[in-house]
Amino acid sequence: MWTLTPLFILGLNLCQATTEGSSTQMYYMRLIIEDSAIKNLTERLGEDFVKEPDLQVQHLNITTVCVRSGGGSQCVCESGYRWSDKDCDHAEGSSCTFPTSTKMCVHNSAVAINGSLRLGGSSYQNCLRPADTTEYKTCHTTLFQMMKSVYSTLPGFDTLEIIKYRVGSVIVEFVLVVAQNVRQQDLIDKSDELTSNLTASLDLESSGLINLIMPDFPVCFHMSPVLTCELREALNTPPVWQLSRGLQVTDIVTGTEATVTSFPRNTTLTIKHISELWEGVYSCAYNQGKNSLHISHKASALMDIALLPDILISTKPEFPLCAKGGVQVVKVLCEIGKNTENYTVKWINKDLVNVRPFEATKTVFKAEAIISCENSSTTPEVTCIFENRCKEKRLANTTINIIHEGDMFCEAEGDWGNAKAGFTARLRCTGKTGHRYRKCTKGATGAAWEPEESCCVNQDLDNVLKKALNANIGLGSLNANAADVFSQLDKVTNNSQRINSHSNLNASVQVLSSLSTMLQSINDDSTADNFFDSSSNLLEKSLKDSWTKKKGTENLTLAERYLSSVEKLISVTNVTRVTKKKNIEVAVSNCTNTDSQCNNKVFNVSVVLESSDPGNVKTAGFKELEKYLPLNDKDLKANSIVVSTTTEKETQSVEVKIHFQLLEKRPPHVLLKCVAWDNASQGWSEEGCTWSGSSNEGLCICKHLSSFAILMQRYPLKIPGLDEVTQVGLCVSVMSLVISLIIEVLVWSSVVKTNTLYIRHTAHINISLCLLVTDSCFLGSMDPPNISDLWCRISVVLKHFSLLSTFFWMLCLSSMLMHQAVFLFHNVSKKIYLRLSMFLGYVCPLLIVVITFLVYDGGDGGDAGEEGKYYSRNTCWLMYDGFMKGSIHTFIIPLGVIVIVNMFSMVVVIMKLLDRPKNAEQTNEGEKKAAVTVMRTVILLTPIFGLTWVFGFAVMLVDLTSTVLATLVNYVFTLLNAFQGLFILLTTCVMDKSTREALRKRLRKTASAPISDSSTKLETTWKN
Repeated sequence: MWTLTPLFILGLNLCQATTEGSSTQMYYMRLIIEDSAIKNLTERLGEDFVKEPDLQVQHLNITTVCVRSGGGSQCVCESGYRWSDKDCDHAEGSSCTFPTSTKMCVHNSAVAINGSLRLGGSSYQNCLRPADTTEYKTCHTTLFQMMKSVYSTLPGFDTLEIIKYRVGSVIVEFVLVVAQNVRQQDLIDKSDELTSNLTASLDLESSGLINLIMPDFPVCFHMSPVLTCELREALNTPPVWQLSRGLQVTDIVTGTEATVTSFPRNTTLTIKHISELWEGVYSCAYNQGKNSLHISHKASALMDIALLPDILISTKPEFPLCAKGGVQVVKVLCEIGKNTENYTVKWINKDLVNVRPFEATKTVFKAEAIISCENSSTTPEVTCIFENRCKEKRLANTTINIIHEGDMFCEAEGDWGNAKAGFTARLRCTGKTGHRYRKCTKGATGAAWEPEESCCVNQDLDNVLKKALNANIGLGSLNANAADVFSQLDKVTNNSQRINSHSNLNASVQVLSSLSTMLQSINDDSTADNFFDSSSNLLEKSLKDSWTKKKGTENLTLAERYLSSVEKLISVTNVTRVTKKKNIEVAVSNCTNTDSQCNNKVFNVSVVLESSDPGNVKTAGFKELEKYLPLNDKDLKANSIVVSTTTEKETQSVEVKIHFQLLEKRPPHVLLKCVAWDNASQGWSEEGCTWSGSSNEGLCICKHLSSFAILMQRYPLKIPGLDEVTQVGLCVSVMSLVISLIIEVLVWSSVVKTNTLYIRHTAHINISLCLLVTDSCFLGSMDPPNISDLWCRISVVLKHFSLLSTFFWMLCLSSMLMHQAVFLFHNVSKKIYLRLSMFLGYVCPLLIVVITFLVYDGGDGGDAGEEGKYYSRNTCWLMYDGFMKGSIHTFIIPLGVIVIVNMFSMVVVIMKLLDRPKNAEQTNEGEKKAAVTVMRTVILLTPIFGLTWVFGFAVMLVDLTSTVLATLVNYVFTLLNAFQGLFILLTTCVMDKSTREALRKRLRKTASAPISDSSTKLETTWKN
């Protein structure tokens, strides 16, 4: 006997529903008949089965055939039918055995639809009442009939069941089953009709319309599985692939590890690289909608993957101590991440006595390695091999570096164990990812530990890095993943103290670098804001020590990778307004054909770009970054922030004018260089950029786009040969002054016969003494880097005082000569003159030096005569900070006044020498003598009056970086003033007739001849 389960659809032409069309109802029968009667059963039942004129039987089919077997029934689905998953998980055509024959197969095209109906208003609030109340039953019946009246008109309608009601207005959850294929347009139309009748919104999710074909399980690790979704009819809507892992649901799109292809009636997902990220429940869905209706046609299945683990192998102890003749037991650990795969683990060894496993968990597998200490020439190895269900293998091995007798090693220190000399010990980071490393070096006297190098990365930052690296594999859209990564990166970098290490900073930059190679655009304002925030966080001043790796070398420094990555990301970011963060500012201008000039300003640096139709021009300013980008020339240092400019369109020619705000004031004669970052040479390059000079020292003009900055030389420009000329001149000057003083002593009694000569020679001696001290101090501080700080400060004070004294004595001399020239017959008391001269020559300079020394103390209780305030350590001379700024003006201003007075005195003397009676016969001869007199007076008075220092003012006014004239002025000033002692010797001794005669007589040891009374007259004195 056979048990048959026929199915037929009864069509009601006169339906109780108010909707148009025929209402249908599914009926199932179970017949027990002989095998021979099965053949004609359907035909027989179809004849006069229903006599009612308003009823019509459609699609009468046999679904299931069962045969009694033992204590149960063995059932088979007929062609076109299948077992439902909850009844029997077999493929079509396979048999299932049940205790009874009540189970039946469903049509291959049967569709189950889960619905969520959200009702507006208060009409159906009674459906939220307890189920045993009259109000609930009335509400439930009314709503059910309204829903059934609509859905029962679908061909193949089977059942409608309301599962529950819940709050949210009133939400009705129900299940609709259609026993055969349903046209999607019919479903949409009926559902839209229902939402219209009830003034509701409806979400439907169907299963059965889509057939998801999965690869055979388990999916092996090295496979590239293909998943296919087949449709019964074209839906004209794109498919949505998703992966569910626990509560996390992620869209699957085409990426580096996945490819999604779509056709009218099917879609495929190819996974090119399997990892634990791809394990979970896969679903493909097609979404449709109309008005307040949303329908999702969905199919889901679990993909079981046979994974292979990432293995971390280590030994305890890392460097075992081994006594000769004995054996040593070392623990070997192979650690893997958490996953569901059950691995078969094997251990193999080389040059070991034995290796045996002794403990294993889901993530840690341990073995004991037995080492013989006899042979010190071999290095034992241990390998752990993990094998998955597909017989695929992955292994990890390690060498065991044994410390034999006589080997040098570093003794245990803190949490570091013994380490063999020449090797690097490794420890896992605590509470972080990564390792710590410490090398044990071999020295002449033994082994010694080097400083520890940490490669530990915060766990939350490592998670962000993993997300960034996987942003484009296909799990989630790239833009959504990037938005999440930037948001998380902003949070983890917001506290600079938590990431204050090179490893954390490197991981943060790697996040930016990874996304910069993936993203083609950033259009979301929130994403852009998080990107700018996180990039700015990395430039905090407190992180300055983390930017440079103390050990090892890198092809690209951290700052280079940061700049390159951020520049790329800014170029693809849709910046619509000025974005200013603490350390990054981005400005954008929209430049068209009619406006060939673009102006942007970031951090007070203005950028003017001249080009034809560049489109959007973006300018970014980076604070602090200039400190971290490598400088190949150690004589240079960055003196501006880094500014980057890019254009939307490529341009044939471009000129960029950057007005930088210098970080430090440029000292005189210090060269600035306008540079652009060159990725090819991995350094700053002057190619294509020019500096505008000292007149506009912050302006750079470049002929290309890049990242720009200003570099400043650490030391002023040196004029070739000037130091040598200065040294020679000072040496000659010192010797000349010594000779001059000796001559003054030798001829004093012979020459000094009057008050005027006394005053004159006294001034000569004091001028020579002060200038001798000055020149000696300059010679002693010619090489500031190689002298002590104390001597540098002392020499500055001595030079300051002695130079001022020199000029004040020159003032005394010029004043005396001008007095004698104007008041020819008025004699000045020698005593009064000496008192006045001593006060001017020594007391005034001393007061100026002391007050200056005390005033320039650096503030905040600093020492008097502070370096960088009173004097410069680089020059061992007074500070010049600009016009009327700096301690040097306490020397320049008195010097300027004295030089002007001395020049005036010289002019007065010359005029008096020329002011004599003339007649017609002597005119020509007188003019010649007058010219000679003027020249002689200028030559004689210029050195002793210090008038050569006029060129010193010219030296201060011109900059060596500007013109050739500046170099010429410096040469003239140096030649005239370095040899000032020689000029004083020549003018006061050699060119003075009375001094020459007295010296000649003294040397010949002859009696002194009487000196003519005419020597008391001013004209006779200076003409000789």
